[in-house]
Amino acid sequence: MKKIGKQTIQFEKNPTIISTASIVGPKEANGPLAKYFDKCLEDAMWGEKSWEKAESKIVKETVNTLISKSGIPTNKIEYCFAGDLINQCISSSFGLRELSVPFYGIFGACSTFVESIQLASVFIENGIKYTISCASSHFCSAERQFRFPLELGNQRPPTSQWTVTGCGSLILSSNGDGPHITHITSGKIVDMGIKDANNMGAAMAPAALDTLITHFKDTNRLPSYYDAIITGDLGYIGRDILIELCDKAGYNIKPNYNDCGILIFDKSKQDTHSGGSGCGCIASVFSGYLFEQLKTKKLKKILLVATGALMNSMSSQQGETIPGIAQAVSIEI
Repeated sequence: MKKIGKQTIQFEKNPTIISTASIVGPKEANGPLAKYFDKCLEDAMWGEKSWEKAESKIVKETVNTLISKSGIPTNKIEYCFAGDLINQCISSSFGLRELSVPFYGIFGACSTFVESIQLASVFIENGIKYTISCASSHFCSAERQFRFPLELGNQRPPTSQWTVTGCGSLILSSNGDGPHITHITSGKIVDMGIKDANNMGAAMAPAALDTLITHFKDTNRLPSYYDAIITGDLGYIGRDILIELCDKAGYNIKPNYNDCGILIFDKSKQDTHSGGSGCGCIASVFSGYLFEQLKTKKLKKILLVATGALMNSMSSQQGETIPGIAQAVSIEI
């Protein structure tokens, strides 16, 4: 592998995605992508005593499904990179504590899934044979931590997004003929001074802009090189802001751009306001819908850009701004 430009790594061995798996909650099961997920839950609690325990179970079962689908014995998997939104990433660590695979718990807010792919790809490029990348979120556990307990029934403003209940995971391999990772572009922290925790799209869009332009300049590519540029998860408001910002910077992404927070829900029927969000949003959409588009070659070149708001409940209560980050990975057939 080699570094090109300011923030991009180009791979020579091209780490290959050999299998994916995803499990989502009941609201996601009623959305337009339901048929692409491995399992759709009828109850977001899934027989557990708390939302946090339910999220850990979703993580556990998603990774178990992933390993089963891949046909690779667990003892052949050398590293696992996983993260979520809950304090100290307990959904991932509790859910995977019985896996017996060397574990890296990571946090990049909603950018965690692509961050996990980036780190895993570097490991694969340097001699590791199999890795797992995974990320999850749960609407109820996230609401309790970042906003208000559901029992309060607080009204949601139009700019707010609906945290996806779901998990997505994939196995990267040092060999294979599936979709492969060609480049990763690491994001910088971008803070434009936005403080509204109910308008994450506006807070994260400038970071997405920074990473996108850096990727295009580092690789000497235009947006038209890709069949699809997919962010996750700016939602409707963040998407419109990003299109406008890119246009002002001289890059037209509108013809081939969409956002996972828009794809996963039906806005008119499901009352999700500005769309979906959460670590599990881009993770489940890619592991289900987008990976299927790659396998069937309906899409051959995807730029996956995961966006994250690097804040917590305490920082918002203390009046802090919301720093944003965006991590990008180029995936090609």
